[in-house]
Amino acid sequence: MARLDPHSYTDSSQPQTRTLRWRARVDFERHVLDAEATLVFHQPGGGALDLDTRGLDVHAVTDAAGAPLAFALDAPDPVLGARLRVTLPEGSPSITVRYRTSPEATALQWLSPAQTAGKREPFLFSQCQAIHARSVVPLQDTPRVRITYEAELTVPAALRALMAAAFVKRELQGATAVESWTMPQPIAPYLFAFAVGDVTSRDVGPRSRVWAEGSVVAAAQWEFADIDAHLVVGEKLFGPYDWDRFDVLVMPPSFPYGGMENPRLTFVTPTLLAGDRSQVRVVAHELAHSWTGNLITNADAEHFWLNEGWTRYAELRIVEATEGDDAGALHAALGRRGLDRAVERFFKEGRPELTRLRTHLAGIDPDDAFSEVPYDKGCLFLLALEAHVGRPRFEVFIREYIARFRFGAITTEDFLGFTEERLPGALAAVDAPAWIDGHGVPANAPVSRSTLLDAIESLGGTVPDVEVGSKWSPTEWQLYLDSVPHPVSYDTAKLLDTRFDLTRKTNYEVLCAWLLVALDARYDAVLPRTEALLGEVGRMKFLKPVYRALMSRPDTVAVARRAFERNAASYHPIARMVITPLVSG
Repeated sequence: MARLDPHSYTDSSQPQTRTLRWRARVDFERHVLDAEATLVFHQPGGGALDLDTRGLDVHAVTDAAGAPLAFALDAPDPVLGARLRVTLPEGSPSITVRYRTSPEATALQWLSPAQTAGKREPFLFSQCQAIHARSVVPLQDTPRVRITYEAELTVPAALRALMAAAFVKRELQGATAVESWTMPQPIAPYLFAFAVGDVTSRDVGPRSRVWAEGSVVAAAQWEFADIDAHLVVGEKLFGPYDWDRFDVLVMPPSFPYGGMENPRLTFVTPTLLAGDRSQVRVVAHELAHSWTGNLITNADAEHFWLNEGWTRYAELRIVEATEGDDAGALHAALGRRGLDRAVERFFKEGRPELTRLRTHLAGIDPDDAFSEVPYDKGCLFLLALEAHVGRPRFEVFIREYIARFRFGAITTEDFLGFTEERLPGALAAVDAPAWIDGHGVPANAPVSRSTLLDAIESLGGTVPDVEVGSKWSPTEWQLYLDSVPHPVSYDTAKLLDTRFDLTRKTNYEVLCAWLLVALDARYDAVLPRTEALLGEVGRMKFLKPVYRALMSRPDTVAVARRAFERNAASYHPIARMVITPLVSG
């Protein structure tokens, strides 16, 4: 037995899945999928086959000829879910599992019409990262086993099904529609993604379009008009785009992340629709995943930095190419502020091991370990390597790295071995062990500088003049609000709000940064807006710090708990799981 992923029952000595053939009927009344999954193996095999499941009601397992196979579903582990063990006859090329998902499937969120923008039809979407695909499909739920797939969804005829795959056809069958999709490129299971709702689309370029509910799609088309230009920049930097299309689906407000890089159909939060195109960098990040994450994937969650550190670096390169070096420096500085806060929090919580790049997560849910560390510490590590060897040589290294590991899943050890081969001596020069296995941020971390950043820091936390602050970009406002010494005085908070009307900002990045400053200053004029925000968004980037801020003050604990009680049902299951302990303490 060889279990290589601490978050999967997958045994590398057993047959490995090559292709998934999946059919599912969407039942909005019962909040379940009635489904059938056929797993086709790379090579015929026999004996035990261990699959990952979570909350699945398995009806039957059959072989390629339809004959029943013996199977056993173990008692569930709180992190891994339940192992489904199937006994295969020798020479089995495939198996088929018939099952039903649970109404509490952790990868799925079922929204009532009232929870959507249009208020007319229900909505369903999946979110399978990190280990939630097993609540939708019984499979080897590890990035080490990449799969192609064919899928068929039966949905109410009034709705559209979308998948992160190539569309094949839509057939009306009375009150339902059957939509078919295919994904010819092999993906990690966490990138299996679909949505069902009252959505429409607008093209924004020859290889991209936006999907959204009808009341939102025009704003999305305007906000993301430059997607194809970013795609061209990405190809110039990192090589050919291997996924054919880069479409974007604007999700309902409950979507828990800024974006999810599902190939061919990236999911993004509606908080990006700021009306000023300032948040298109999140789309640049998801686009960068097309090379770093989707094309080359971390082998398991303990090496997550290989996905997100590389992608943060690639995102910065795209921002520099499209907006200029100053914008890239501001963006990098903002990331460093978030990293420092995350490191400080983990040390206070007594979990400094989660500030390493290479983590050890056996028995730990990857969602519990999620933070800015793999993103921004990983990015700084790569910037340190780039600074040592020079950008021209590092650009050659990037192309070599992508060519070597394309459509693969790798570990930190794989990366270090390749780097030593291609950039001999560079790892020692930047003290790679301190980055990979050391706590916190090494002292040799690169520091971003720009004239814009210098101007903000020169204020020393004082309130800017109207003529200065009124010209700031949202990123400059975030950096300023992050840099003011905490807590500011009540009078300073009131002056900021009076002078710049921060409580009425529609850019959620600026608004959230401001609310944290104001709550710390006990400027409680922001409490109504704070409560409103907790009901408007489901993005954990905003929910977690705001709930923490409210819970840190005895006089606002009741506000936090009241807001959670009112809004928890509309949050994604992942967000509820993360926020519940924050408001229960």
